[in-house]
Amino acid sequence: MSLMDKLKSMLKGHEEMADKGIDKGGDYIDQRTGDKYQSQVDAAQDKLKNEFGTRQDRDNPPQS
Repeated sequence: MSLMDKLKSMLKGHEEMADKGIDKGGDYIDQRTGDKYQSQVDAAQDKLKNEFGTRQDRDNPPQS
C-alpha cells in the first residue's frame, strides 16, 4: 500500500476537515512568503483538494 493510499484511507469521511487543513496550510505559506508564490500555492491547494478534499467534481477533474 502506497503512502497516498494510506492517506486517502485515513481521511475517508473527513474530507471537510482535509479541506480546512489545506486552506490553512496555504494561507500560512502565503503569509510567510508575502504572497510571492500565491499562484503556485493556489494551484497546489487545488491539486490537494482534488486528491483528498471535497471537490464537487472529484471523479471528473478539469483537464489542463
